[in-house]
Amino acid sequence: MCDRAYPKKLAFQYLEDLKNEFERLYGNQIETAGRPYAFIKFDTFMQKTKKLYQDTRTQRNIAKLNDELYEVHQIMTRNVQEVLGVGEKLDRFDSEVAPVAVVLGVVFLLLWVRNKFW
Repeated sequence: MCDRAYPKKLAFQYLEDLKNEFERLYGNQIETAGRPYAFIKFDTFMQKTKKLYQDTRTQRNIAKLNDELYEVHQIMTRNVQEVLGVGEKLDRFDSEVAPVAVVLGVVFLLLWVRNKFW
């Protein structure tokens, strides 16, 4: 529907804008439409909106892309923080379990040696 180089976010935003406006104007008439071109008047809105989205360098479209980048940045930051949190929990777990494992290892070794040689 558009060039490969066109930003996906803008393409989906265009479709979302069309959907929202169509539902706002004709949402209650969809089920009762009796002819194929019952909503032909909507074409005017589609053409106007298409012109707004054609130039990816317009301030409006750049702002939408920046918003998307900000959202992605927030998600990535949250994911990195979660990974670091899991790493810290594993480090704490290791520091608590390691001494216990050493003590249990020594106890089992002593019991094994005792049963083997005594």
